[in-house]
Amino acid sequence: MFKLNLKIALRNLWKNKGITAINIGGLAIALAAFILVMLYAAYETSFDKKLPNYKNIYLVGRIYPDFKTNFTAPPLAKAIKQNFGEVEKAGVTKAAGFEFALSKGAQVFFMKNCLILDYNAAQMFNLQPSGGLTEPHADNRLMYVNNEGMKTLFPNKKDNKPEIVAVGGKSSGQTATISGAISTNPQSNLLYDGVAIAKELDTYLNYGYNNYNTYIQVKEGTDIENLQAKITTLYRKELLKGETDQTTINETKAISIFLDPLKNLHLKPKAGSDANYKILIAISVLGFLILVIAGINFTNLSIAQATKRAKEVGVKKVMGAYRFQLTIQFLLEIFMQCFIATLLGLILAELVLPKFNSLFMVNLTIWRFENNLFWQLILVLLFITIVAGLYPSMVLSKFNPAAVLKGNFSTTKKSYWLRNGLLVMQFTIAVIFIIGLLTINSQLKYMRTEDVGFNTNQVVNIKNLTYFNTAKDFEPLREKMLKIEGIKSATVASEIPVGAENGSNSYSIEGNEANIEFLDVDFDYFETLNIKLKEGRLFSKIFNADTANSAILNESALAKYNLKDPIGKVIRGCNTDYKIVGVIKDFKTQGFQEAVKPTIYAMKNPCGNSKTQILLKIEAQHMATALATLKSQWPTINKKDGENFRYEFLDELYGKLFKKQEQLQSVFFVAALITIFIAILGLYAFAKYITNGRIKEIAVRKILGADNLQIFKLINTSFFVMVIIANLIAWPLAYILTKKWLETFAYRIDMPVLPFVLSAMITILLTVITVSIQAQKAVKSNPVDALKYE
Repeated sequence: MFKLNLKIALRNLWKNKGITAINIGGLAIALAAFILVMLYAAYETSFDKKLPNYKNIYLVGRIYPDFKTNFTAPPLAKAIKQNFGEVEKAGVTKAAGFEFALSKGAQVFFMKNCLILDYNAAQMFNLQPSGGLTEPHADNRLMYVNNEGMKTLFPNKKDNKPEIVAVGGKSSGQTATISGAISTNPQSNLLYDGVAIAKELDTYLNYGYNNYNTYIQVKEGTDIENLQAKITTLYRKELLKGETDQTTINETKAISIFLDPLKNLHLKPKAGSDANYKILIAISVLGFLILVIAGINFTNLSIAQATKRAKEVGVKKVMGAYRFQLTIQFLLEIFMQCFIATLLGLILAELVLPKFNSLFMVNLTIWRFENNLFWQLILVLLFITIVAGLYPSMVLSKFNPAAVLKGNFSTTKKSYWLRNGLLVMQFTIAVIFIIGLLTINSQLKYMRTEDVGFNTNQVVNIKNLTYFNTAKDFEPLREKMLKIEGIKSATVASEIPVGAENGSNSYSIEGNEANIEFLDVDFDYFETLNIKLKEGRLFSKIFNADTANSAILNESALAKYNLKDPIGKVIRGCNTDYKIVGVIKDFKTQGFQEAVKPTIYAMKNPCGNSKTQILLKIEAQHMATALATLKSQWPTINKKDGENFRYEFLDELYGKLFKKQEQLQSVFFVAALITIFIAILGLYAFAKYITNGRIKEIAVRKILGADNLQIFKLINTSFFVMVIIANLIAWPLAYILTKKWLETFAYRIDMPVLPFVLSAMITILLTVITVSIQAQKAVKSNPVDALKYE
């Protein structure tokens, strides 16, 4: 019996190969998209999951009245471990801040992301250097580079012995000992291409050095809320040791500690961007909706095919077949189509995967057993078979044999409304995708063309291994670089405006106290970036006090303090009185998602970070020759770097702030194309079915004098109405979704009307064209052919 049913199924599928191809093709495309989404979701939700104590590791952060930060001071970890028995380990990490050039003979490896951490943090994150993780001596740091670096520096190395390498320029005299190789994990919250492990990390520093990350590992079952409160009390106590000033005491009481689970850090950190989470949710929803559209197609066309199987069902029922047997038979047919679609989906996903990996900068693979994809696909296959096939198979199996054998078969109103309802749902999803895509395009166009308040064009960021703590430190380099033709200005700062998080501290003006960000800069910083002056003046060598206690605020800082006529007033912070000499206009250092933060700019800051980021403004016509001259003269300009001259263009670095939104744009573009394509495929097949079902009616109308335009109008009307209904349903849904997305930007466009109008025009036009292609065949047919058997 199974063999017979299988043969009937294959013959039926082949007989209706056009509809079968549409069913299988649409479902295969949707499954390919869904497979990629499942792979990406598995990747994004697996960060650090393989760590032995993954669920018990927390990042310690600070909460101020105005903001949250993941940065803490190094003594905090030791204080937490000493005071709370539920904390098993407490570790500290810090980014090195420099890009180190390591060389051995002629071999050079640029370590771009060196991570400094203590032994406890290395244990928590299960770091596995070659030869195993060993605890360093008190005054020693063990340095490891990744496998790529080891192969570059020591291509013929066979043993695990430490090696001495030069750091920076070969003539600088700086060396380091490489203890071995260390593997890297792209699915970790600790990203590095080299590490330096210490027994303890900078515990001699006080609580003013808040540029470290503190991690703790707690015992199973620890009450995190209670521990959080206890650490807050401890932290305030540590800050207030010996403090008598009531204002400082009150400010400190407003500071608290939060514990962020390791499992949240990649997708939904308490402090920081949750762009990864939003992208994951958006992609997951898109993948699911694409699968829904394909499932709707499948169900709709299966129901539409019911009339062609009516007599077969009638004969089988007369011969004694039970409804259950018929249901199983038709489910088998649907399962076969789903199975073939799944195989094709895997092939399509494999073909598209390299492009997907390139877009999201990941290295996903389908053929890996531990990613659970195949188990998930089996469940998806069964789910689609049941959902897409159960109703059509039940419709087919319940036909009245006496009625259908007499030729009196017709589908019920229930089936009619279901088919039309599914088609409307399909186009509703397609319209939402089109509106979403057009809105994203508008926002990205705004972000690319809107004035950000500074100019990154022709600005070059030079890699550097030197601290320029005072203006005198950088002045010799500036003089040498400005002699090179084409270099208009040169400056140095603690950070560059490409989304980096600046330091923050408490500053007071006229009794008003607030936490604002600070940035350490040098002469010509604002001129190099073409940042506009609102009032007062910029830093100048004419004024000697500028290198010691002059400050410039941005517009947001003025608003923060509600300050009028700020020039000449004193702002106090870090035990220093600064005289405000100028106010600059706000510029978007964090891109468009975060509002410009109140910031103070100074050339000397006791609480600040060292100035390491060299910025040059170079004339476009001299760019190539100036960079070539810099490269040749760099050993004499900056001895520590020597022959290792490296640079990046600031506009490219700033452009990376838009990367996530560009990824979303690409995904929406592909998703919109897929949904429209699948919807049109289904519409084409459905229109063919409807047209064939009305072929006799059309023949009669033509005989009675109906012209071609009337026939086209007759066939298109019902589909036109359904597309209009789909747009009316989709518009409020799309409005809500796109509005919520736009609200994630501090600087955004107003909700545009054009995407809603265009979505209606696109879907109506495609519907009319698709249905008219099928209608044309009916119009051109001879009425005699349709009516000769009547």
